[in-house]
Amino acid sequence: MRIRPHDYITQATLFAALFPMNCYLVKEDDGLTLVDTTIGLGAPRLARIIQASGKPLRRIALTHVHADHVGGLDGLKAVFPDVQVLVPARSVPFLNGDLAVLVGEDPSPVKGRFVNVATTPDVLLADGDRVGSLRVIASPGHSPDSVSLQDERTGALICGDAFQTRGGLAVSGDSRWVFPFVAAATWSRATALASAKQLLSLQPTALMPGHGDILEQPYSAMKGAISRVSA
Repeated sequence: MRIRPHDYITQATLFAALFPMNCYLVKEDDGLTLVDTTIGLGAPRLARIIQASGKPLRRIALTHVHADHVGGLDGLKAVFPDVQVLVPARSVPFLNGDLAVLVGEDPSPVKGRFVNVATTPDVLLADGDRVGSLRVIASPGHSPDSVSLQDERTGALICGDAFQTRGGLAVSGDSRWVFPFVAAATWSRATALASAKQLLSLQPTALMPGHGDILEQPYSAMKGAISRVSA
């Protein structure tokens, strides 16, 4: 697993060369928050990284519950049984196998791979909530339950799959031939575009996606990616 520190946040990437799946360890005064978990194979590697840090894992927060973000949750919960698990409130039906869209949402079918998870969430997240130093921003589009998390100390934005940087910066749903998987698993391109514009308005100092490298000072590049799908 590749490790890349960035201020208070460390990006950990499983299968970096072939199919990069990112999660993020966020330093807090009381220990660590892990954002996303990659897949089940990533859990033992993440556990070793966390144990080697010498800091307690206090929280696991999810940006959404596609398999490549939630798949390592049960394995990590087994190693860290006291960790608090926080998921978007909209994720609950998906965790229970119900992929129906709600009234008022884009009626397009929900896409992507989901897996059974035994762990029960402790906290259900809504727009504006706080997870340590992170503020929750509802950013549906890739999936109905997608959220992003912005570090209020630095402005860095963990965006889940609202954007990807693997294969070139793209709004979720805008396919890149080098890495078309995020687009293929995207539920609503129109909703994703609206969320991308909202995230741009936050003027993040760094963009931290679920797939691809961290992008520093991303405003202009994000604006360009949005223009590509707005045209």
